[in-house]
Amino acid sequence: MITANPTAGSEPRDDVRFRVLGPVRAWRAGVELPLGPRQQRLVLAALLARAGRSVSLAELVALLWEGDPPRSAANAVHRYVGVLRRLLEPGLPARAPGRWLVRQGGGYLMRVGPDQLDLLAFRASLRRARAAVTAGSAQEAVSCFGAALEQWQGRCAADLETVVGDHPLFATLEFEYVAAVTEAADAALCSAAPPSVLQAVRQAARRHPLDERLQARLMLLLASDGRQAEALLMYRRVSTMLRDELGVEPGAELRAAHERVLRGRTEDPRPSPSVATAPGTAVGTGTGGAVRPGPAREEERRTPPPAHPVPAQLPADLPCFTGREHAVRQALDLAGETGGALPVLAIDGMPGVGKTALALRVAHRVAPRFPDGQLFADLGGFTSGKGPSDPGAVLYGFLEALGLPRWRIPETTDSRAALFRSVLATRRILVVLDNASDVEQVRPLLPGASQCMVVITSRRRLSGLAAAFGARLTGLDVPSTTEAIGCFLRRAGVGRPDEGAGAVEEIVELCGRLPLALSIVAARVLGRPDQPLSRTAAELAAAGEGLDGFSDDDRGNDLRAVFSSSYRTLGPDAARIFRLLPAYRTAEFGTGELAAVAGLPLQAATAALGELVRSGLLTPLRRDRYGAHRLVLAYAAELDRGARQRPAGVPRATARRAAEHVEVAHPGVDDVRMMTAA
Repeated sequence: MITANPTAGSEPRDDVRFRVLGPVRAWRAGVELPLGPRQQRLVLAALLARAGRSVSLAELVALLWEGDPPRSAANAVHRYVGVLRRLLEPGLPARAPGRWLVRQGGGYLMRVGPDQLDLLAFRASLRRARAAVTAGSAQEAVSCFGAALEQWQGRCAADLETVVGDHPLFATLEFEYVAAVTEAADAALCSAAPPSVLQAVRQAARRHPLDERLQARLMLLLASDGRQAEALLMYRRVSTMLRDELGVEPGAELRAAHERVLRGRTEDPRPSPSVATAPGTAVGTGTGGAVRPGPAREEERRTPPPAHPVPAQLPADLPCFTGREHAVRQALDLAGETGGALPVLAIDGMPGVGKTALALRVAHRVAPRFPDGQLFADLGGFTSGKGPSDPGAVLYGFLEALGLPRWRIPETTDSRAALFRSVLATRRILVVLDNASDVEQVRPLLPGASQCMVVITSRRRLSGLAAAFGARLTGLDVPSTTEAIGCFLRRAGVGRPDEGAGAVEEIVELCGRLPLALSIVAARVLGRPDQPLSRTAAELAAAGEGLDGFSDDDRGNDLRAVFSSSYRTLGPDAARIFRLLPAYRTAEFGTGELAAVAGLPLQAATAALGELVRSGLLTPLRRDRYGAHRLVLAYAAELDRGARQRPAGVPRATARRAAEHVEVAHPGVDDVRMMTAA
């Protein structure tokens, strides 16, 4: 177990140890460090739980303030990081990179290994245990499982449990723990050594009283240790809890364990790793939990293997989808190709342009070609309040949906990706990955088999997928005027008494033909059946160049929220240029003029404009010329106003929201200095 004592040969001043599997603790040179207030400990807990991978600033903000951050949230995170750095390395110069806590991308990373962090020590022991299982060394496997489970001194970040709750960053580690305990129990049952892991399994079963797999293992271990009566009483208690709390009867696995306890057959029902089970044989019984091959029963030979699950995870198709015929036809053609390569369709475009709607329309059209099911994941690449989804966590969910038991799912993303490709090698599966942040997030989630298909949406053009996998890239622009009118009428309902072409065309023009804006206004029209469309058009026109006319009760669909999730990914130079765009009173911009007005070198301005294009806020028109949608420019104008004092005529709420977006995403000069120091 990781302790606070320095290892031999290390320099005491540099020796740092962390614990996150239980209360969050840290030591330097053998002395425990005061980790400060709750939110500062939360930052450290998140960095340790990610174990050697970066945690984005957006993830930390969402964790600390649960989706309702103050305007100074980013500043606060940078301050906490600065304090933690000084705790770990008191003599570190102000802007030095540091040894342990470093900046990476848009977030922070804690550089640790198995000798410094209990989580990584747990995983290292777990790898050794699984290798011993594969090699048939049951006793060694049990010993290594025991060493792994000793690292757990309670739930992950136990002193912060009321705060972290079911947060995915910490819940994923609890899944790892439960899987390890289950594997340890199986190994102990195979090696006739139940007492060695009994306490660990008992502790896990108390933490997860409704996990029937764990309860079944604990029953078998108790009976193998000569506690049959306790095992039977436990079955009665768990059965009562399932009925009282969930209204269900015990499942097949728990009932099977109960039956084996009654009959005195407490060994692991799966073949022992040390025994090569030949065709026509089955696991026999024995005393003390040992597993021996024996003749198979006739009914077991006749029973066909269970069919694998067929996931059907696609969200519902939009009933009022219109237009996009060319894009849909291209996608259908791609699904029908038989060239031997995996068909990958990557749809990109600005926020609110209808990428997800197109992806779902295509997915539902081609789904019958994939009889083994459809997998869907929102990767959260541009979702306000949380960072991009971890590919490893997405793979865990996919593998479970495909029927793999948790004990078979590896711990690392690379291993899960390899297993995912292996499972899909003989299946025809459609995979839909919505809202991807970049190529690296998507890469582990791609099957290797050509009989599958992948549909991806992103605000960024995923050119790397075209280079590496031959993906078909489809850029989505706003629909034509005719398509936009059809979209609005279908959403708002046909046959209204004043559905004159003039009012509808004015609404479509004021919405800039952007599908999300059209849907927001159409929903408002549906909620006011007695109001003429001409009045709706007048209200939009009266709102001027701002976005107050496109607010929505669902903040996730609010235009400001959607644009903000792209804006917050920008660096300071790109954000500054973006806020300056409305001053040009034109929808077309050149690199040189923007560089001059922003006071940036041409190279820096070019890089910043590239960021804006990748985020979907700008569209390249031709060499060195860029365009922006009218509503995007309206959002930029609000940000610019919010960055300054509220001028006369600007609604207070509009200025406040814009100012919050600016301050949380891009701190001022003093904040930037502090961020650099951190």
